[in-house]
Amino acid sequence: QVQLVESGGGLVQAGGSLTLSCAASGPIFSLNDVGWYRQAPGKQRELVASKSVSSGGSTNYDDSVKGRFTISKDNRKNTVYLQMNSLKPEDTAVYYCNVAVVVAGSFLHLEVWGQGTLVTVSS
Repeated sequence: QVQLVESGGGLVQAGGSLTLSCAASGPIFSLNDVGWYRQAPGKQRELVASKSVSSGGSTNYDDSVKGRFTISKDNRKNTVYLQMNSLKPEDTAVYYCNVAVVVAGSFLHLEVWGQGTLVTVSS
C-alpha cells in the first residue's frame, strides 16, 4: 500500500521559513505530478504549488506564494518538498501533499494524499 507521510510543520514567526517534506513509501515505480495544498480554518482547500512531470517538470504557484515558496521532488528518495520563506500569518493552514504514483509491478496510477501538517505563522 502506498502511503505519504508529511513532516516539517510547526509554529514560526512572520518572516521565518519552514520546509515541509512528504515521503512516499510502498510499492512505488515512480512519482509523477505532485502538489501541495493548504486549508485554513473555515476555508476551502486550495492548491498552492504543483510540479508536473508531463509538462517537463514545470512548476506552478498560487499568486499568494509566488516568489516565497518552492516545490521540489527527489526521485531517489520518493520525497516531495515545499520550501516556504518569508512566511506570513495568512499562510497559517494545514498543508497537504498530493502525489500521482505509478505502482511498481502493476503500473497502476494512483492519486494519494498525505495526512496533513499544521503550519502556524505568528505575527
